[in-house]
Amino acid sequence: MSKQSPPVIWFERLARGDVARVGGKNASLGEMVQNLAAKGIRVPDGFATTADAYWQFIDANRLREPITARLADLAAGKATLADTGEAIRSLILHGDWPADLAAAVGEAYAALAERAGHADVAVAVRSSATAEDLPDASFAGQQESFLNITGEAALLDACRRCYASLFTDRAISYRQVKGFEHMKVALSIGVQRMVRSDLAGAGVMFSIDTETGFDKVVLIDAAWGLGETVVQGTVEPDEYQVFKPLLDDRSLVPIIEKKRGQKAQKLIYATGERPTRLVPTAKAERAAFVLNDAEILTLARWAVAIEAHYGCPMDIEWAKDGETDEIFIVQARPETVQARRAAGVFKSYRITQKGRTLLSGLAIGDAAVTGRVCLIESADDIGRFIDGAVLVTATTDPDWVPIMKRAAAIITDHGGRTSHAAIVSRELGLPAIVGTGHATELLHGEQEVTVSCAEGDQGFVYEGQATIEEEALDVAGLPATRTDVMLNLANPAAAFRWWRLPADGVGLARMEFVISNAVRVHPMALVRYDALKDEAAKRDIAALTAGHADKTDYFVDKLALGLARLAAALHPKPVIIRMSDFKTNEYAGLLGGAEFEPAEENPMLGFRGASRYYSPRYREGFALECRAIRRLRTEMGFKNVIVMIPFCRSVEEADKVLAVMAENGLKRGEDGLKVFVMCEIPSNVILAADFASRFDGFSIGSNDLTQLTLGVDRDSADLAELFDEEDAAVKWMIARVIAEARKAGAKIGLCGQAPSDNPDFAAFLVKAGIHSISVSPDSFIAVKRAVAAAERAQDEKEIHA
Repeated sequence: MSKQSPPVIWFERLARGDVARVGGKNASLGEMVQNLAAKGIRVPDGFATTADAYWQFIDANRLREPITARLADLAAGKATLADTGEAIRSLILHGDWPADLAAAVGEAYAALAERAGHADVAVAVRSSATAEDLPDASFAGQQESFLNITGEAALLDACRRCYASLFTDRAISYRQVKGFEHMKVALSIGVQRMVRSDLAGAGVMFSIDTETGFDKVVLIDAAWGLGETVVQGTVEPDEYQVFKPLLDDRSLVPIIEKKRGQKAQKLIYATGERPTRLVPTAKAERAAFVLNDAEILTLARWAVAIEAHYGCPMDIEWAKDGETDEIFIVQARPETVQARRAAGVFKSYRITQKGRTLLSGLAIGDAAVTGRVCLIESADDIGRFIDGAVLVTATTDPDWVPIMKRAAAIITDHGGRTSHAAIVSRELGLPAIVGTGHATELLHGEQEVTVSCAEGDQGFVYEGQATIEEEALDVAGLPATRTDVMLNLANPAAAFRWWRLPADGVGLARMEFVISNAVRVHPMALVRYDALKDEAAKRDIAALTAGHADKTDYFVDKLALGLARLAAALHPKPVIIRMSDFKTNEYAGLLGGAEFEPAEENPMLGFRGASRYYSPRYREGFALECRAIRRLRTEMGFKNVIVMIPFCRSVEEADKVLAVMAENGLKRGEDGLKVFVMCEIPSNVILAADFASRFDGFSIGSNDLTQLTLGVDRDSADLAELFDEEDAAVKWMIARVIAEARKAGAKIGLCGQAPSDNPDFAAFLVKAGIHSISVSPDSFIAVKRAVAAAERAQDEKEIHA
């Protein structure tokens, strides 16, 4: 080995330009040590063997020719992939270390032990291919890593096994798919001081949303013990999401998602021949979050700094030392899927007719497919896989890649968004549902199913073949409009799907959807929990609120987090959140709700909207809604949130609601808070000037306004033909309130369905002078074009007038 090309290089002497010498993984570690330590980012100390050292080992054992011959037999169809891989690995594992190379590795290990102050320092031994982490290939998990290796002899043995792992079946197959020449790819080995995450936790994070490509969040997965369980998908980890644009303000806590995973197992240190072992977690560990808020924010800030330094979205592994409580970055590589996704065009899938729901889990991707189940419980049975089937298994590891790429979709029992199955599915462009818990128990071979990842964060498996509508949405070249075109959003889980739409904000975010789907408990049942008579509801509420000393905090936490995702999707554009507008029969359906809701003959015209907020029967529940909004704006930092009051029947009622809001820390005008009112009752139109003096703007709810103007129950099938938002009387109401709002200097928009259904209605609104139109996301492009056409027609008419 020449002096110009040493076999071992310390991380602090490496940079990202050294990929050819030490592979992407080790070059990246050196880059961070050199350039990001000053920003407080900690990387464990270590060194790398070079690609030249790999070739020295191969040549010293005269392995080039036999390896090349074996690969030629594979290419010619004379040998199977399994036989070829096993033969080449055996050749390498029986190789001897050249004396000078073994000495160089031994000396570096001794120096690392001296730096660490431990004679036999424990190290992680990781493979880093020299063609690794290129823009079009992640090579994630293709080679082996070995943890908790101590002593020079064990280190050299682990390094030899790393070399052999360059020829695992999955690595050979992957290179064939990607077009890499096997004998032009070498292997560098990273030897890194172990972080005692076996005593704490570890995981993976991305500086981008892995499913939608939304570039304003950091996604963090965390589990107890060594991080391999998260990478391999053998546990359901905690999941945290942090909103990047608000991280610079240290007074804010912009954590917009906190999901506690089951974390049923953890990987810890062991003694004897196997350096690690998998053990069950304690009940207390399963019930607790791995990271506290301060640690979540620290990791998120590091992800932002790493992304800024590299200039691209990043895939990062982290570990927390249980002895020192320090957090370290142990790997960082470019994210290779969403970063390449076309910005102008994306597909939207919609399930219209479907069978019963069989199970659900975390959605990977945003597509939907139908197919027949191929259930494979063991890697030994991979040969049974049928091309084009839906692969169902407990979990996957890199050995499964050759059949994963032949699947229509993938369903696993275990794993999170950063598990192996999730990462490979994204790279292959396959819909996958991971962490279902019991897919292998509920599904059977040859069963017809629909796999839907098109409905938000949750993926669903439906019985039989559903009807799937696919639409390519092209936002490139959409015309600009003076009239704002906004989105109606309700489901936080699906909010990030639409971030690429050039919408002018969210015109209607429905709080009640978040309450019914994320909170699930009637707020008064939390306020008066001790007095609840329904014992079954009480038990369910106790389980849901576990970990909250004050059960009302559960409501505030869940509601604030759900609304935060809606507020983040189009930040810093305005997001109008309508306070809860359940009817009494809907409120009664929440856990514990039946005890607090009256039975009404006509809930549509009953105890709903503004009338609840100041009533003794719900006032304390409304206070919790206000607390959630206050947290959203002041603690998380979403000042783009506007509050809207629904079904406000009179100006006296408006005064009462505004007073109650002020009592709960939401005073109109204070800290930039704007308060809008729904215009959905004829009184809102008749007294528009009076309402405008109390609110900053109106949002016309055309469904209720039509119902109350025409006297037609909007839910009545018998009267469906009479329910017409384009009736002359309804249009008169809309035109009148638009004129009154503009005269008073108040904003006015419309959030009904009519513009989505009929472009001519959009033209009517533009002519009437409306400021904004809010529509469902799948209607946005058509309505945007209709508004632009209406504005052009109006401009031309004025020119020729």
